[in-house]
Amino acid sequence: MSPFPNLVTAEFRKSSLSGSGNACVEVATNLPGLVAVRDSKDLSGPVLAFTPAQWRSFIGRVNTGAFDA
Repeated sequence: MSPFPNLVTAEFRKSSLSGSGNACVEVATNLPGLVAVRDSKDLSGPVLAFTPAQWRSFIGRVNTGAFDA
């Protein structure tokens, strides 16, 4: 079994808050046990992969301002 996920069925989306711009990330949450993240400017570029728990933790910290300067 390959250690790399098959992203063929990934349904990437970007936040509605990003407007019509292309300077954002896209997230796919439809894959079993995986959250995939990519740069919207480079659709065939690298993809970061997280477990759902890791993604929830990251989003929780973003929402509490943990990364605010």
